[in-house]
Amino acid sequence: MNKLRYSLLPGLFAVAQTLCAQQSPVVLPGFTAYAVPAEQGVRISQRQGVTQWKDSANAVHFYFHTSATGAIKLALQAKSDAPSRLRVSLNGREKIVSIPAKDSFATIPLLETKLKDTGFYTLVLKGLDKQGEVYADIKGLQLEGPATKNIQFNPKPWRRSASVHLGYTPPEGAQVEWFYGEIRVPEGQDKIGTYFMSCGWHRGYFGMQVNGPAERRIIFSVWDAGKEPDDRKLVRYEDQVTMLAKGDSVVAHGFGGEGTGGHSHWVYDWKAGETYRFLMHAVPKGTTTQYTAYFFVPEHNEWKLIASFRAPKDGKYMGRLYSFLENFSFENGWLHRKGYFGNHWVKTPEGQWIELTKARFTNDATARAKDRLDFGGGAENGWFYLWTAGFIPADAKLGDTFERPATGRQPQIELPAF
Repeated sequence: MNKLRYSLLPGLFAVAQTLCAQQSPVVLPGFTAYAVPAEQGVRISQRQGVTQWKDSANAVHFYFHTSATGAIKLALQAKSDAPSRLRVSLNGREKIVSIPAKDSFATIPLLETKLKDTGFYTLVLKGLDKQGEVYADIKGLQLEGPATKNIQFNPKPWRRSASVHLGYTPPEGAQVEWFYGEIRVPEGQDKIGTYFMSCGWHRGYFGMQVNGPAERRIIFSVWDAGKEPDDRKLVRYEDQVTMLAKGDSVVAHGFGGEGTGGHSHWVYDWKAGETYRFLMHAVPKGTTTQYTAYFFVPEHNEWKLIASFRAPKDGKYMGRLYSFLENFSFENGWLHRKGYFGNHWVKTPEGQWIELTKARFTNDATARAKDRLDFGGGAENGWFYLWTAGFIPADAKLGDTFERPATGRQPQIELPAF
């Protein structure tokens, strides 16, 4: 009897573990949700989650990724100032749910379904009708069942998607005086809150950005010396980047918040589907280096000076060359965006042009922490590409190497005389 009883214990223990896992709910905080198609008539904040949801034109979406199949049961931690109704949908199932008037959050059952496949899923909450001011304030989305095993979601209020990079390595011993690159953003991929950066190096970056519905910029920045992360007023004068020149209509000033340094931008209505050209120049002198950025304006068929900065405690040519794609907007961090990066070349002080046809893929802390799994990169149609967001499966991992075919056509550049 004892032997039989003990032989059953491992199986009983495994069953108990499974039941325990099924009974332990997973909660997606309200601040991880997104308002779709736009965060208008609803507010999503770190402290309070989903609040002030007054407009039915915008649904509330929760995204998660499953590594297991099986049953899943959902509930909403919500309250409302007066009775309201929501339409809930997940995995092809829909249900209308009533939200009672309450001063405190209650756990309201939503629906149950069976997930037959692993991957990304979206819970959609749509406001139907309300008797008060809001459809619901939402503290969190509760999930339980076998399908929640190893479930992934972003647990942080940082709702931007992962940043992704391409690292270029010139031949060993080659000094980089000039760095040339091109960007093409496909139509529909130029989402607000996206920075497509072509020419980055150890002291700065140069690319183009979508700042709003009616504003786009060409941006060039150089970091100060030292490690002050936020406030440029704390940076000693001898460690600060100095602006030497800037182009017509270019705005230039200091910056902080992500390191400190000198920033410049030119408001320019660049177009998706067009190819744009970027050129960086480095002139070391003693312990400083002068960095100058030029942008080719296709409408004028000429290169425009963006700005020139002198960087202290440098004295080197450009190193650690890279491009990147960044989503800097929290509100639309669910929107897919993609850019093509290509025809990168460097020129040595001796006048030799070298084409860069290989790139190494890297990503940021958001990706490395597995807060977001939707990012990627590669090479296609003669270009490198990078993408982020959209809650679709990754197609690249940290350290992957991509290669594009060489064109053999070095840049033809005629800079303006000053």
